[in-house]
Amino acid sequence: MTATKLLDQLNRDGFVIVRSAISPEELSKLRAATAQATSIARSGEWPSVRTLPKQFPPWPKNSPEVVKEHGLWGVQGMMHPDMPANSAFVQMYFSDAVIGPTKELLQCDDSELVMELFNLLIRPDRDFELRWHRDDIPATATPEEELERLNQPAYSAQWNLALYDDASLVVVPGSHKRARTEFERKADPFEKEIPDQLIVELKPGDVVFYNNNILHRGVYNSNLERMTLHGSAGHVNGSSLRARNVLQHGLRDWIDRVDFDGLDETVKSRAEKMKANLVQMGQAAGEVGYSLDG
Repeated sequence: MTATKLLDQLNRDGFVIVRSAISPEELSKLRAATAQATSIARSGEWPSVRTLPKQFPPWPKNSPEVVKEHGLWGVQGMMHPDMPANSAFVQMYFSDAVIGPTKELLQCDDSELVMELFNLLIRPDRDFELRWHRDDIPATATPEEELERLNQPAYSAQWNLALYDDASLVVVPGSHKRARTEFERKADPFEKEIPDQLIVELKPGDVVFYNNNILHRGVYNSNLERMTLHGSAGHVNGSSLRARNVLQHGLRDWIDRVDFDGLDETVKSRAEKMKANLVQMGQAAGEVGYSLDG
């Protein structure tokens, strides 16, 4: 798909799929790395996780007792320097496979990109669903408040990279450009059928880029393997808008220790610039709180 078609489809629908974005070798490497990350998370050894049934941060600090009581649906901080095999995640996050489409969608170059989130969504310990939501607009927002935010540039490219078949993401195409309809506003938060909803179906190696304020939800089957890398990158012009959505995930605690030594010089330069832009965003933002409750 050409760059123009990528951006056109994102602007029209609120999401766009890039098929077979990574090689079979990269896929195998990432499957091994995510299996290791998931293993230490399920044993309670990795502190930053997403616990059931909580949808949004903050989640409790992980432990064997937390895993037993709540169960997990995600692992946080794939580029954290203490994460086993973190070099595989660092290489993927800053790779052309991800950054290339990101630059096309944000219409920018490496120097304008901001390092943001990189987490892992896994098979939940029991069936689990996310309610309908926009990532940075609360459900209590009036139509006018929704439009005020939606009419501003997105300033970020959020993506899911599937390592196994994944049909968990449900979106309402075009909803990133409008306030919720009366039906959507009155619907049950876990409404099974919203008019015009679409299930995003990914094969291993596919990546979907989407506007994080599209109306969407997740439906997760505990009987199906899931290893889907979930990341985003931002544009420097949107730092004030993006700060809360990004910094609420705890990057400040470890960003100074992230290691780029395994990258080639071109990609390492990109990574250093993106990291510096993130640090600058954090310094300017101060305390940010959390975007959503629940």
